[in-house]
Amino acid sequence: MQNIVNYIKHPSRVLLGIVKKMRFVLPDRPYLKLFFFFRMDRKLNLKDPKTFNEKLQWLKLYDRNPEYIKMVDKLAAKKYVTSIIGGQYVTKVLKVWDRPEDIDLSALPDKFVLKTSHGGGGSGVVICQHKDSFDVRQAQKKLQASMSYNIYRSLCEWPYDFVERKIFAEEYIESEEELNDYKFFCFNGKVEYFKIDFGRFVEHHANYYDKNCNIAYFGEADLLPVYTHKIIIPNNIKEMIDIAEKLSKDKPFIRVDLYNVNGKIYFGELTLYPASGLGKFSPEEWDLYLGELIKLPELS
Repeated sequence: MQNIVNYIKHPSRVLLGIVKKMRFVLPDRPYLKLFFFFRMDRKLNLKDPKTFNEKLQWLKLYDRNPEYIKMVDKLAAKKYVTSIIGGQYVTKVLKVWDRPEDIDLSALPDKFVLKTSHGGGGSGVVICQHKDSFDVRQAQKKLQASMSYNIYRSLCEWPYDFVERKIFAEEYIESEEELNDYKFFCFNGKVEYFKIDFGRFVEHHANYYDKNCNIAYFGEADLLPVYTHKIIIPNNIKEMIDIAEKLSKDKPFIRVDLYNVNGKIYFGELTLYPASGLGKFSPEEWDLYLGELIKLPELS
């Protein structure tokens, strides 16, 4: 009975669930076209993609740069980034394990962060601020769920299919204030916009800014901006933009995620497909505008 109610209220959601179950028999292209249709409520144009989200789907299918594998691998990315901008921006790895049950707390300091090497977004991230009260069993359960999740199978983000799955502990970044994310949208090696997430543990929002640090009047439909919310832009924002552009050089699109704590810049991660190319913008026309900034590579 509940399934019937869900179908009546949210038919697209139910059909999307059916598409996901068909993944084992569907190649990437038809799967993405169906997935996109039921998630975005419109057809996916792959012959002549125009919007930001359409072009991200095109890049998933046709831009198979092997360098992307080490860029999405959270362990390998540290070495990759160090080779380009130096290790002073990269948090230290404390320990590496093959399985969640191998985690040895005695080898770690009181504060640390646990991550899976292939996890996307916030999945596969566990923060410990006090080891004495840390629930290691709950952490292992979350990390095991991340280890079992296949981003390629679910969302066709192909580089993740080649990442060796590991669990690692890295140093904890101490901050007296909220640790804001600075996410730089880089088009062909140039930052055009960046967003700052805030209120993550209270009421999560994100504001966008242009490369000159002026607020941009658009946002994400699922993470609406608050234009009246004042955020102090770091004095070394130009250095952050320079780092983002160095890390995105010669790439059609990449989002470079950084932190800034008391004036010190830290590398976060490299994101090839924000929201997996399935994020709605508000106003909607920004999907087209941002898409115009991506220059797709020629197919050989």
